[in-house]
Amino acid sequence: MGQYYLSHLKELESEAIYVIREVVSQFERPALLFSGGKDSILLAHLAKKAFYPAKIPFPLIHIDTGHNFPETLAFRDALINELGVNLVVGSVQKSIDQGRVREETGVNASRNALQTVTLLDTLEELKIDAAMGGARRDEEKARAKERFFSHRDEFGQWDPKNQRPELWSLFNGKKQMGEHFRIFPISNWTEMDVWQYIKEEGISLPSLYFAHERDCVVRDGVILANSDYISLKPDEEIKKMLVRYRTCGDMPITGAVESDAKDLDKIIEEVATTRTTERGTRADDKRGETAMEDRKKSGYF
Repeated sequence: MGQYYLSHLKELESEAIYVIREVVSQFERPALLFSGGKDSILLAHLAKKAFYPAKIPFPLIHIDTGHNFPETLAFRDALINELGVNLVVGSVQKSIDQGRVREETGVNASRNALQTVTLLDTLEELKIDAAMGGARRDEEKARAKERFFSHRDEFGQWDPKNQRPELWSLFNGKKQMGEHFRIFPISNWTEMDVWQYIKEEGISLPSLYFAHERDCVVRDGVILANSDYISLKPDEEIKKMLVRYRTCGDMPITGAVESDAKDLDKIIEEVATTRTTERGTRADDKRGETAMEDRKKSGYF
């Protein structure tokens, strides 16, 4: 009898699919949080595999800040059409208009923190009890503390010191009325795993992830795309640069990296030699030593 062998990518795939199926079996109203970035695209691909040939049995939720890259939105709409799933869009602009949040001002203004209220309102409106996301433990130290099943209280808040054990891949989804869970099926993946799997599976991505010329502004060592959403400081100048993005977020806070990597092989080679995490280019994570953890405690992704 021949020996059955799973590559490490297939092991990660099997683990993620198992978690996704567990979510559907344990919860009544699950959803997938979809940003249009590579990790959420990967997660949608895994969800498709998990239930094929049936369609994905839950909606995708996108929290739209109004400051997205146009390439991300175009890709999102094309993918939703291809998958034939329901897309729910939560609007930060609507939250601002309703007085639920107040927009920041100044040259470093961002709508990133405002997403939390819009997200919690959307989850409550849809009565979502399990929201799956593409966060990974290798991205950022606060995300390294997460379990697969991350419990949130009735206010959507996360307590990193009060999490449930997950021995032998047993997940406890029990909760009180009004509480919900955030689920992270690709927690154990690394950035390299993601790129190698994308190549192996032939997964399409927004053009942002590949090297392209763009008008940029370098601010505090971070390369930001010039756009209508960014206010220039007096000493800042716009210059055309050859860049790509390792992570996709809002235009005013998502940093690019200088790169000539225009295909997956070149990107994988680049990732293998880099010594900074992909979120090391995010301006929103530089606001404080515990910026991400503080946002997560209040209900962020």
